[in-house]
Amino acid sequence: MKRFVAVIFLLFALGQMQAQREPSLDPKTPPKKPLTVEEIYAPGGVTGREPETTKWSPDSSQATFVLRDVTGDHADLWSLDPGTGEKKILVSDAKLTALAPSSDKIKDEREKERVNRYHVAAYDWAPDSKHILFNSGGQLWFYDLASATALQMTFTEKPAQDPKFSPDGSKLAYLQLHDLHVRNVSGKDDDKSLTKDGGDNLLNGEVDWLYAEELSVRSNYFWSPDSREIAFLQSNESRVPTYPIVNWLPTHPTVDPEKYPKAGDQNPEVRLGVLNAENGKLKWISLLIDADTYIPRFGWVRPGILWAQVLNRKQDQMDLYFVDAHSGKSRKVLTESSPDAWVNVNDDFRILKSGDRFLWSSWRDGNTHLYLYSFDKVNPLKGEAKLERQITHGDFEVLGVEVVDEEMGVVYFASNLSDYRQEQIGAAKLDGSKLQDWEVNRLTLDIGSHHGIFSPNAKYYIDSFSSVKAPSRMSVCGIKFLLGAPASDSIDLPCHVFHRPKDLTDYNPNQPLFLTFRADDDTILFGQLLMPPDMAKDATAKIPLIVNVYGGPAAQLVQNTWGGSGQLFNQILMRRGFAVFSVDNRGTPNRGRKFSAAIRGQFGGIELKDQLRALDTLLKSYPQLDPKRIGIWGWSNGASMTLYAMTHSDRFKAGIAVAPVTDWHDYDSAYTERYMGLPKDNAKGYDLSMPHAAADLRGSLFLVHGTSDDNVHMQNSIQMIDALVKAGKPFRLMIYPNKTHGISGQEARTHLFNMMLDHWEKELK
Repeated sequence: MKRFVAVIFLLFALGQMQAQREPSLDPKTPPKKPLTVEEIYAPGGVTGREPETTKWSPDSSQATFVLRDVTGDHADLWSLDPGTGEKKILVSDAKLTALAPSSDKIKDEREKERVNRYHVAAYDWAPDSKHILFNSGGQLWFYDLASATALQMTFTEKPAQDPKFSPDGSKLAYLQLHDLHVRNVSGKDDDKSLTKDGGDNLLNGEVDWLYAEELSVRSNYFWSPDSREIAFLQSNESRVPTYPIVNWLPTHPTVDPEKYPKAGDQNPEVRLGVLNAENGKLKWISLLIDADTYIPRFGWVRPGILWAQVLNRKQDQMDLYFVDAHSGKSRKVLTESSPDAWVNVNDDFRILKSGDRFLWSSWRDGNTHLYLYSFDKVNPLKGEAKLERQITHGDFEVLGVEVVDEEMGVVYFASNLSDYRQEQIGAAKLDGSKLQDWEVNRLTLDIGSHHGIFSPNAKYYIDSFSSVKAPSRMSVCGIKFLLGAPASDSIDLPCHVFHRPKDLTDYNPNQPLFLTFRADDDTILFGQLLMPPDMAKDATAKIPLIVNVYGGPAAQLVQNTWGGSGQLFNQILMRRGFAVFSVDNRGTPNRGRKFSAAIRGQFGGIELKDQLRALDTLLKSYPQLDPKRIGIWGWSNGASMTLYAMTHSDRFKAGIAVAPVTDWHDYDSAYTERYMGLPKDNAKGYDLSMPHAAADLRGSLFLVHGTSDDNVHMQNSIQMIDALVKAGKPFRLMIYPNKTHGISGQEARTHLFNMMLDHWEKELK
């Protein structure tokens, strides 16, 4: 559910903690060029295309990115010098068009969404930093930078997926029809299938839908550091129920059965195996787990020793195992538990190069922070890991580890350490000492959101920075800490901007008013309000208000970041005389364990209580907002909240629900059970479904769904439609044939958002 939140739902953003308007263009000055839905969703959009697939060469000498033209039909692979910021074309359009075609060329909507949702890379660097592997529609090409020639590595119609070079660069592994394959990079030997039993119900090293979507797994096999073995996860899907994805457009509709465990269903059974990369000899690993256990992360400690994270079905306990890859013997070295909430799965675990320490993140002190553990280097299975120290401290969340510079003894991490509504890149010393007394160890200083991609040697990073004021600007920056120097001389941050978005001056975008509210338990809630500039100070005005809601544990709406097409759509609403409001209720992420876990065991009640309390405060503060003309809308979890609000309150005159979960029995096991528990243990919570409350619907509802939605199945809307019809409740309905959860594409998006405008004009004016 969470993959489309950032693009679709981040419709607003905010800056300072207090309620204030940031400096902006004159809000009363009419734009020279009014925005339209057609412009927002035209190829390239209003702000232009951003660089894609940004990567560092293994030797850290250059960063590379794909830059496409407005249509997306033509692109070059660019190289960027991190020291000077100089950029040049590494692979020209003439060759790249064939080697790395745009995802827009993919005809199958579900495959296109998979590629875009999970950011499937179009190319990978070889370990020697002299070659690049391109994946052209499932065919692999080995490109020599010196000679500018490409060698085809795969030759069948069977598409290759998830290719990986061995660490020494001599071999290439990849997935083909659910099996693991390997071949020599030299091309002297033929393709070798290391596993031969793969099929629709048995995935070897391949990531299934559940692990990809809800556990953020991007690969399920890894080379050993000595390039001799491959550890992989085998997923047995035979007991997992299927859901029919129907293509209704042909004369004879086709059905694609999707493996999809719903809450309480049988999950895929998983086990770890180790393959000899030369002869395919296989060793299975026993971790003494049951059939319902997740193995969301695993890898190599060193040659011959594996690590694996094991998560129980309830997701309130995670165990870390060290495993002898040859004997199969395992040892539990750490247990992380969170009985009053859940254990978050992430990519923060790092085995340090010293070979006797690792980083671990935990919610244990109320916020997500980093911890340093040590273990026996000679015999990692000798005993439990020892906690050395907590590395980060404070009332903020570590959002992810970026890179570790062991030479300098520093870890870099993403966090909201300055403001829950921002994302900054921070730094901390592994030994627990202070790095320098500067901005609470912030590497980035501009107010807004920074997303970093660090070089392997931890000396440079790509900074993608945006705020509510401006779309993403990309720079390459250097890092230099002068330890022991005065604070004023402690950092050197040479940054070279290599991408700027199109100028938006002609559109004169306005910015929201940033607000704070309090829940009934005095918890601070962050909100924001966008007002029509010519009516904002008119006490006699009666302005219709649209509440945009998400409300779930997968995303914030209120962030100081550029909200993309959603933020631009809000500008259209504002210029048409609508006010737009959003607030992050308890249960939304990145505010610590207590804030997030407030919704444990139920969906809807606490969230709606916070939304309505904030709405009441807003209406008292801004009497020009019309309490009789309030609309509410959301996508995915936000659509579920829209239906919940319209069936459990009478405050909303109209609503739009796009791709809602209407009954939590219908959604997938890993996501739903993490917050709700299993249906057999929480029957009361699961029975509070929207179809059961259809007779209580108040307001004019517009319901939207894509027929090929493999995330939130159209079954949810079908059940809601049936209940509304039986209850005699009128509503509007729009179905998008073969469209998935994001209802993507220029034509579909333009159609949908124009229909949304029409609904608001009709119902709220």
